[in-house]
Amino acid sequence: MKLYIAPGACSLADHIALHEAGFDFGRVMVDLKTKRTDDGRDYMQINPKGYVPALQFDDGQVLTENIAILSWVADQDASLAPSGPMGRYRLLEMLAFISTEIHKGYKPFFRPDASDAEKAMAGETIAKRLAYLAGNLKDDYLFGDRPGVADAYLFVMAMWAQKVGLTLPDPLPAFVARMKARPAVRLALEHEGLAEPANS
Repeated sequence: MKLYIAPGACSLADHIALHEAGFDFGRVMVDLKTKRTDDGRDYMQINPKGYVPALQFDDGQVLTENIAILSWVADQDASLAPSGPMGRYRLLEMLAFISTEIHKGYKPFFRPDASDAEKAMAGETIAKRLAYLAGNLKDDYLFGDRPGVADAYLFVMAMWAQKVGLTLPDPLPAFVARMKARPAVRLALEHEGLAEPANS
């Protein structure tokens, strides 16, 4: 199994989730500008959509999109999803909200031709969406005292918010710190060259 990623991209969520689930998997870096993998292949032959993530199984099948990959990971490890008869649907509800209402909102920040006004408007919308989740974060993680695949996705979105200069509403800063302390998160950040230097 191989996960195609770009450092710090949304594929970091899948990277974290696979480590949380204890999978042994290969990681292939993708240059999103040239559409080439770090081993010289044409990424468009693997994922014609041209963006990450893509999860390639040993039988050659490729699964794309965060919602699909994270849901698959949660299906392999039930501890990474909310429990109960509505658990699967609550997870899909959360992943869809993060994907469509937060993730897509960052688009102006990644477009070189976006105006300051467009970025400001996007920032306001993202801040409102993050505030909604912050207001519903009653425990350490989105669905209680255990982290799940949705937390991996929220963590990446919160990291992006900090990167573009948005202020995270409480208790999201504590959530980010809690996630950064997890071995799976530290390992994924290290693999992507994003690990923070240790204090001397």
